[in-house]
Amino acid sequence: MNKIHLLTLATLLGAGIGLSAEETAKPLVADGPFQPTMESLKKYTYPDWFRDAKFGIWAHWGPQAVPMDGDWYARKMYEPGNKHYAYHLKNYGHPSQFGYKDIIPLWKAEKWDPDRLMGLYQRAGAKYFVSMGSHHDNFFLWNSKIHRWNSVNMGPKRDVVGEWQKAAKKHGLRFGVSEHLGASFTWFQSSHRADKDGPQAGVPYDGAKPEWQDLYHFAAEPGDTGWYSNNPKWHRQWYAAIKELVDNYQPDLLYTDGGVPFGNEVGLSLIAHLYNSDAARHGGKVEAIYNCKQVSDGRWVQDLERGIMPSIDPNPWQTDTSIGDWYYDRNWKFRPVKWVIHMLVDNVSKNGNLLLNVVQRPDGSLDPEVEQMLEQLAAWNAVHGEAIYGTRPWTVYGESAVKVKGGAFKEDYQYNAREIRFTTKGTTLYAIALGWPDDGKLVIRSLAKPEGRDINAISDIRLLGHDGKLEWKQGPDGLVVTLPSGKLSEFTSALRITGDKLQAVTE
Repeated sequence: MNKIHLLTLATLLGAGIGLSAEETAKPLVADGPFQPTMESLKKYTYPDWFRDAKFGIWAHWGPQAVPMDGDWYARKMYEPGNKHYAYHLKNYGHPSQFGYKDIIPLWKAEKWDPDRLMGLYQRAGAKYFVSMGSHHDNFFLWNSKIHRWNSVNMGPKRDVVGEWQKAAKKHGLRFGVSEHLGASFTWFQSSHRADKDGPQAGVPYDGAKPEWQDLYHFAAEPGDTGWYSNNPKWHRQWYAAIKELVDNYQPDLLYTDGGVPFGNEVGLSLIAHLYNSDAARHGGKVEAIYNCKQVSDGRWVQDLERGIMPSIDPNPWQTDTSIGDWYYDRNWKFRPVKWVIHMLVDNVSKNGNLLLNVVQRPDGSLDPEVEQMLEQLAAWNAVHGEAIYGTRPWTVYGESAVKVKGGAFKEDYQYNAREIRFTTKGTTLYAIALGWPDDGKLVIRSLAKPEGRDINAISDIRLLGHDGKLEWKQGPDGLVVTLPSGKLSEFTSALRITGDKLQAVTE
């Protein structure tokens, strides 16, 4: 095995991060138990902190928030016919003269208080926090020595990743970073084009100018249009940048917006480097999480963007979603806290976590309704957190009349009190209804007492948030629990159930 290698600081060239011939030949990986192969990464074991955490908050935030016009602004401002292009033309001018490079200095983050926000997130129940590292706009939110387009040199002139990390550690949260850089090389190619008609027809956008290609990248080869480029030079640029991020901040979690980037040699090398360098800091035990949108088979944590699993997955997984658009949009209606809670409960019952983007204004503050949502979430977690944190799935995830199809971009389901989700902690079973039944009775078919079967000998049932005893009866058709007359929650009703040989009756 090789010793720990550190990439020589790359020189900045007009086309982006410049690498030496040696660095281009093969990614450098820290010495350790993992090799950059699918077989080797099967040795990975999931750390308990992530399995126990269940809920994280994400700051999907950066210069693209400035126009307050929603996600993918940096690309779509160069696409005539798109709403972002029209907004940009009206408010900033033509992108041949006023491009994305000119948006970046407008991002001041003048009201950003990471310590205060992290306190809100911790109180709301978050156990880990994820900072944006770089979006597809190729702007780094960390103190990079290999890329001048970063938040220390420009915009707020602050180490956004570093300040978020300091706040997370202070408030006892694990810290992660997200990288969306892999798609940037092809994603940003619209900046190289020009209007096809109108008064500026044929006038190249600013991304076509050589002096700005360390931000917009050089022009892609014909046919190189996939989510991930097939250009080896860009592969090495990505590796150099994300390795710098990992080495300098040593995150507990690294999220990639896509599958494993750029094939096995590059993408798996980065994962092996993350695991090996983390193991070296933790006595040989890997505490780090790698998170991407590819089936893991135990090698990392699979992420589903705005989606859910249809059933229990044997490997821990995660949904990433947002209370609004990914970047601040003045016209977006925020999700209600009920939706957030139901997503969290459903995910946890299926061995998943929820990573929730809390949308920030460009100045770094939160809208009042967002702060109110966080306080509502804090109040719910104060009562119901014991059924969420540190739990594991039961033999079935729940009882559902809602037909769900798992996968990404499938998250808008209307649940009610007939929807039951289960979690366990030791010998305790939690049954969480996604609402409060109108008739005051919870019916749980999975906890029936079938004739002739020595299972489901329930000894006690308690309602979280209620001190009194409950009336309940159990028979071959199910368990019926009578709730108190006063509704304790608008969102859920959760039972703590103890007994012997608790086993789901599925027939």
